[in-house]
Amino acid sequence: MTSLWLSAAPEISTDDFPAGEMFDEIIVGAGITGLVSALLFARAGRRVAVLEARSVGAVTTGHSTAKISQLQGTQLSRVRSHGYPAIVKAYVDGNRDAFNWLVEYLAGRDVAFEYRDAYSYAGTAAGVERIDREYALARGAGLPVLRMPQAPLPFRTHAAIRLPDQAQVDPMQLLAALAADFRTLGGVIVENARVLKVRASRPAVVHTSLGSIRANHVILATGVPILDRGLYFTKVSAQRSYAQSFAVPSGELPDGMFLNVEEPTRSIRTAGSNLLTGGYGHGVGREKSPRSKADELTQWTRSHFPGATLTHSWSAQDYSAAHHVPFVGWLPRGRGRIFLATGYDKWGMTNAVAAARTLVADISGENTAWQKTLHHRITMPRAVATGIGENAAVAWWYARGLATVFTRRLPDAAPAEGHGDVGRSGLRPTAISTVSGNTCAVSALCPHLGAVVTWNDAERSWDCPAHGSRFTASGRRLEGPALRDLPELPIS
Repeated sequence: MTSLWLSAAPEISTDDFPAGEMFDEIIVGAGITGLVSALLFARAGRRVAVLEARSVGAVTTGHSTAKISQLQGTQLSRVRSHGYPAIVKAYVDGNRDAFNWLVEYLAGRDVAFEYRDAYSYAGTAAGVERIDREYALARGAGLPVLRMPQAPLPFRTHAAIRLPDQAQVDPMQLLAALAADFRTLGGVIVENARVLKVRASRPAVVHTSLGSIRANHVILATGVPILDRGLYFTKVSAQRSYAQSFAVPSGELPDGMFLNVEEPTRSIRTAGSNLLTGGYGHGVGREKSPRSKADELTQWTRSHFPGATLTHSWSAQDYSAAHHVPFVGWLPRGRGRIFLATGYDKWGMTNAVAAARTLVADISGENTAWQKTLHHRITMPRAVATGIGENAAVAWWYARGLATVFTRRLPDAAPAEGHGDVGRSGLRPTAISTVSGNTCAVSALCPHLGAVVTWNDAERSWDCPAHGSRFTASGRRLEGPALRDLPELPIS
């Protein structure tokens, strides 16, 4: 599964690992959060290094739908239901500042982007109430939205909200520009540098797979923090969703960016002459057949856009906080030297920029009003209840997985091509799969906190249903809070 963006990504120059060197800031993760914050620090004259475990944009940014929109489905309703009005206003103000910064940056660097109206629409009569609620919140927070009887789509809708002049972009073109500007200012970007440990000393020491470097501050821009301090892996839930690109008959592309307000979510935008659709999300490692979700998206697209031909298919991982507002700021037990950003709730194009601006303001001591409001928000009872429910689900997946590996003996035959199986091999919890004719056995226990992994038949990976870590069929870590690979095991 290769995303449209990564299949034609521009070459991004990087640097050798600066072993033993000292920096003002070290940023872990080379997505939008990491590179925007790196550029802002470099513009302020700071010496900055960005460390990426894989390659620039390889994780969430390179797999997004890349809609730069302040209208975000029913996001404001979710924020309001778990918080109070001032939080909604601060969230909107932060996204507005981020949108303006990003569009100005794209225009100033001649990075191609397109203005498009954004729509939230009701695909059913039951969704109209959600449209009305979101419209009222958006207007109250200062967004110039318009209420419409339907969305301009080639199928029936029941109501819609329109926000004019939002934007869409190729996210890898954005990252390429950010990386080039950052390196021009003396910044360092290192790929294939997996961070293994951070010591919050003075200065902080970052230990990686390539060696160690030091900094006054360390920023974790890794989707979910790779350090367990603060237990943020228990405060966010990991979600995977799907995106696909289609060639469609001439003249049949919708004009705008669209998202319905019901489940399953269905996102629609264009990319040149291609149609992009997305949605059908689920908890990481918690879907029996992720491939069936991608297939449902394909079927839905073809039913509403006859003649659509699939060109690319991919998926992305996002993290949602119980109160639906990102966590951004200093990491507990980090002695004021380690910072984090997580929980963008699938709206990373603007939330990542807002987070980067907040992190720079935190360290410079120049926070804006909306940043101060979000920093001092109070966790409301409903958000607490949501968090309790998510952690109860985690406990259920632990119990289910352990019951499986200790009561089920793996069959002698290797799994069929593209399939994986979990069970007991002798006394060892084992995950075994066959991919491209190669059968691999690895430990079935996630090295993060020991939950039993499940097979992802869409991406042919092992996914942890507890906290969202993911691994290749041979056990190599892909993403999530785990720091180590799944140990390989002999095939009996």
